[in-house]
Amino acid sequence: MAADWRKDGKITLPRDLYHGKGALEALKTFEGKKAIICVGGGSMKRFGFLDRAKQYLEEAGMEVQLFEGIEPDPSVETVMKGAKAMEEFGPDWIVAIGGGSPIDAAKAMWIKYEYPDITFEDMCKVFGIPKLRKKAHFCAISSTSGTATEVTAFSIITDYEKGIKYPIADFEITPDVAIVDPELAETMPQKLVAHTGMDAMTHAIEAYVSTANCDFTDPLALHAIKMIQRDLVGSYNGDMEKRDNMHNAQCLAGMAFSNALLGIVHSMAHKTGAAFADYGAHIIHGAANAMYLPKVIAFNAKDETAKKRYGEIADFMGLGGDSLDEKVDLLIKYLRGMNDDLKIPHCIKNYGADSYPTEQGFVPEEVFLERLPEIAANAILDACTGSNPRQPSQEEMEKLLKCCYYDTEVDF
Repeated sequence: MAADWRKDGKITLPRDLYHGKGALEALKTFEGKKAIICVGGGSMKRFGFLDRAKQYLEEAGMEVQLFEGIEPDPSVETVMKGAKAMEEFGPDWIVAIGGGSPIDAAKAMWIKYEYPDITFEDMCKVFGIPKLRKKAHFCAISSTSGTATEVTAFSIITDYEKGIKYPIADFEITPDVAIVDPELAETMPQKLVAHTGMDAMTHAIEAYVSTANCDFTDPLALHAIKMIQRDLVGSYNGDMEKRDNMHNAQCLAGMAFSNALLGIVHSMAHKTGAAFADYGAHIIHGAANAMYLPKVIAFNAKDETAKKRYGEIADFMGLGGDSLDEKVDLLIKYLRGMNDDLKIPHCIKNYGADSYPTEQGFVPEEVFLERLPEIAANAILDACTGSNPRQPSQEEMEKLLKCCYYDTEVDF
């Protein structure tokens, strides 16, 4: 199906996007009888945003039920449980508030609520979901400045038995309403600012060089890159005006990648994220992207079209350089410098269980090498690989992942 959509040219974004401080109040204007609010572990409750959302929906005349405790990296089990709660309650609005995890989980619950007989395998068929909105509309309210799942056609769900993160991809799950209220993002802890910010940078860069880029996605991607360059490190260091700007920047990046798609930085991040969970930690998604992005740029730049577009990004960022090769090098160098400023390691070998750089990371070398062929094969099959400008073979993907483990040069 994806091919037809690309040939016909289609951009899908939320019907309404409320932005700016206090945008949460837009919930008062919603029309419906029942709303279910899906939320994560407690920060939205702690900071009072959950109560406010509930109150606004009640002011709109709705009966409100909460589905709480959605975990980071939400599981298939949580999705099934949430869908069951929806089936019993019968909401006509699903409102997801918090980071990427509760919103992603709620998107998957929405599919199962509308189609109780659908299996998780069916949900994972790329662009294969039947028409939604027969029972409910969907509103996403993001509290983190990174995943941009409030404006995208994607959801990431983890199958813990297999240790694999599966992207669900379909324009049907693009929310009807997105609320981008920077007040919610001001509560993010510092580490989260770093990881979500580099996730957003990766979204924008991958969208710009993706084979599905177009005139409608390029300006969104470039402007997001410029804003992230200007504001991410300051936001990380506590500048709240820059934090507010980052909330907009990541949303623009999301609009770009939801329609231009992504590339193998994301394929590799999805397939390494939970691959070493039995050693006591996850490679956090945004940190994985930050580590792999410079390596993938070097790999993709062997493709002339991609190299030219990386050069355009470098020019837009004002990085200098005379030749295309120089521009690509300067872009890689700049991104590595950002990782240093944000205390993100450069490779898996130095990735500590707490996500900070360390001499000896939590993933032992022999374990990495043993699992490498399977991880590489899974990464090639990931939904994000198809739109990468250079299609890696199994051998190339293994070599690239090794470069991401050891922080070695990509020369192939």
